[in-house]
Amino acid sequence: MKFFLDTANIAEIREAVELGVLDGVTTNPSLMAKEGVRGVDSILGHYRHICEIVDGDVSAEVIATDYSGIIREGEVLADLHPNIVVKVPMIRDGVKAIRYFSDKGIKTNCTLVFSAGQALLAAKAGATYVSPFVGRLDDIGADGLQLVEQIVQIYGNYGYETQVLAASVRHVPHLIQCAEIGADVVTCPLSVILGLLNHPLTDKGLATFLADYAKVNA
Repeated sequence: MKFFLDTANIAEIREAVELGVLDGVTTNPSLMAKEGVRGVDSILGHYRHICEIVDGDVSAEVIATDYSGIIREGEVLADLHPNIVVKVPMIRDGVKAIRYFSDKGIKTNCTLVFSAGQALLAAKAGATYVSPFVGRLDDIGADGLQLVEQIVQIYGNYGYETQVLAASVRHVPHLIQCAEIGADVVTCPLSVILGLLNHPLTDKGLATFLADYAKVNA
């Protein structure tokens, strides 16, 4: 499984890189704004900066919702760096644009996926990644993890190469369950990745070991 960080925060990205487990980054204009990055030139520059830090795919989202606008913005983003993946919304013109990008050899991430049917369309169009939103489905009483499992099964049935990128992953159980059901990628905050380190028996065992060492070497 690949670990992507869902952020535009450079310090968090560097920390995940230094931990040695980061495979990529997903980000969007909302996350950019959260870091105070505003204006087209600043946003494009920030994408480049992230690509210089991360040795892996970096999803950069288009703003346009019409076909020509998505193509125009996506080509600008793709030209920034070889690591860029153009993030396209799951809408009619978005699916058409994914096919265009796929034919041009431009990597894509189909975002805002909330059903197996949407995921099937994205794969048929040639998306590199498809992003079902686990937490947002849970918020409305649906089962986000069940959707991820369903998509994994459908893709396996027909040999689609589109990778299942579980998004809106909010806590460690989400991540572990995504791994169990075969998601190719999870994207999440740094806190979720760091949460994998924690277990009370690890803390207890380390404390005992250090106490015993101190006794022997007193």
